[in-house]
Amino acid sequence: MRYNISAQKLWLIFILLVGIACLLLINGCAPSKAIADKPGVLLWSENCQRCHNTPSPTTFSPEIWETIGMHMQTRALLTEKEREKIVEFLKSSR
Repeated sequence: MRYNISAQKLWLIFILLVGIACLLLINGCAPSKAIADKPGVLLWSENCQRCHNTPSPTTFSPEIWETIGMHMQTRALLTEKEREKIVEFLKSSR
């Protein structure tokens, strides 16, 4: 049994598949609500302690925590929101 599919139908199927793939990709890049709802202290303990012992929040000044946060955002692949929550926790724990 042979199916005759026109070039127009093939293009339509191709475009639909590409559209579905784009939607899945975009949705997969968004941080999950569970991660977005985590407080800074939890994000700090989960992310920072993966690679090293974490210093006490009182170890550094608020300005230094800002700098460390920017550096570690890149190293730990944190989102901007995660970095902000962690730094705010560290600054408020002084």
